[in-house]
Amino acid sequence: QVQLVESGGGLVQPGGSLRLSCTASGSIISIYGMGWYRQAPGKQRELVAEITNGGITNYADSVKGRFTITRDNAKNTVLLQMNSLKPEDTADYNCNADLIYNGGTYYARKSYWGQGTQVTVSS
Repeated sequence: QVQLVESGGGLVQPGGSLRLSCTASGSIISIYGMGWYRQAPGKQRELVAEITNGGITNYADSVKGRFTITRDNAKNTVLLQMNSLKPEDTADYNCNADLIYNGGTYYARKSYWGQGTQVTVSS
């Protein structure tokens, strides 16, 4: 009933930039927080950045000053602009949305995940 579709990953050289996009669609009533997480091989998934529906943001210390998260509430879309990329940013990036959906005869709150998009930073 709800899908999160991500795009924008790829291969980039150190110091380069990428922009990730995630759009939520389906029987959505309202979206609270949206965010990006990442998981590198052999490591735990970690929060990269998150943004509330009011625009309040939170970043991992490792990306502060380099990454910017923004959101278009009208389009149910969250963007992650990644600049000055480093090899240690290499990971699978997943979008997350905490939302209320219409289940037909009920409303419910649930956290949804996208399928993931690979970011590789390498020369």
